[in-house]
Amino acid sequence: MAIIALLVVVVVGLVAWPTLRPATRVPTPEPLSPRPPVVVVEALPQLTEQLNRWGASGQFTGGVLVARGDKVLFRQVHGFADRRLGTPLALNSRFRLASVSKQFTAAAILRLQDDGVLSVDDPLCKWVEPCPSAWAPVRLVHLLGHSSGIPDLMARPGWGIRRVTPASMEELTSESMQYGLQFPPGTKVRYNNAAYNLLGAVVEKASGKPLHDYLRTAFFDPLGMADTGYDDDASDVVMGYANLGGGGPSPQPDANVSIIVGAGALYSTLDDLLVWQRALHHGRLLSPRSHAMMIADHAPSDTPAERGRPRRDWGFGLFNNSIGQRVSPAFMDRQIFHTGSWSGFRGRDGDRPVQQFPPTRRGLPAVAAGYGGSPWAAVPDRHGTLAFAGPPVAPLQFGSAWFDLAE
Repeated sequence: MAIIALLVVVVVGLVAWPTLRPATRVPTPEPLSPRPPVVVVEALPQLTEQLNRWGASGQFTGGVLVARGDKVLFRQVHGFADRRLGTPLALNSRFRLASVSKQFTAAAILRLQDDGVLSVDDPLCKWVEPCPSAWAPVRLVHLLGHSSGIPDLMARPGWGIRRVTPASMEELTSESMQYGLQFPPGTKVRYNNAAYNLLGAVVEKASGKPLHDYLRTAFFDPLGMADTGYDDDASDVVMGYANLGGGGPSPQPDANVSIIVGAGALYSTLDDLLVWQRALHHGRLLSPRSHAMMIADHAPSDTPAERGRPRRDWGFGLFNNSIGQRVSPAFMDRQIFHTGSWSGFRGRDGDRPVQQFPPTRRGLPAVAAGYGGSPWAAVPDRHGTLAFAGPPVAPLQFGSAWFDLAE
């Protein structure tokens, strides 16, 4: 079983949710159905008790942060950043985000749209040269919503050797050009890391800067996110672990994130990710139009259910679904999220818009990181309080979840 790293951000509040719209139109918000009042703060003693128990038994290694508005209510860490050296986790420990990074690449595209540099309706071939003729119908919106039809390189047979071979953005783009489309753009959704690498190439061409320099100057520096950046050899991230062959957890130091440069190459911390969530959903980073695009569902209307359950909605670098189906009573709350997995890390990230909160409503963000023995989720219980459902996740994980609850 993998030992992985997790960061989870949970925010609670009342918010309107956009209806389904074509990919390039701004959705019209619709009010949620009436829901019963819930209590949030009373969950903190149970959270403390739960984490102390998991930490003492070795099931949980990581940290949890809970905040309301600008006030942090709870912050705690358990375990080690490096098991061999006995280095303890700190509140500012850096975790690999893996595919949680996709929302940052998507936000970069949308910021460039707000600046008038590009449009999500632009053909990919406007920004990638030379461009295969098969890519002529592919637009940036298709890459953002995983509906381009361009094959994901990581799913290609034999491409796994790339996991240990560094690659440049140009090499990744060239390798994607070798394959035809799997389906007409916009007709299906199929999760695609290569699409986000291509979006990274578009950001570089449109901005004139390397992707991670653009992210730093556009987002991280202005927000004071000093512990977020590109996961190179000098980034000092928490060590990931995996059980390979049943011999116990072994370190996974060679992440080689160069092959997921636009899809999963960032690291961050509890505090920085909370800063990011607040800024993204308080209108500090994107225009209302671009933000609405980011969290809307862009999947074709005939997209089938997933594994017998109602399908998730496909945003730009984010997914969303109902959490009402997993709690009682079944209200219409939504969870915006993303998962990630890479080189001894597994993560879950989620976001919830807060700029539409009525003035009398308050939010409760929570951020967590850890590893343990089996899957878990942070969800509100039947009384609406924040609770952890089941044992903690098996690995060090990194992610966030933003839940919408009335207070």
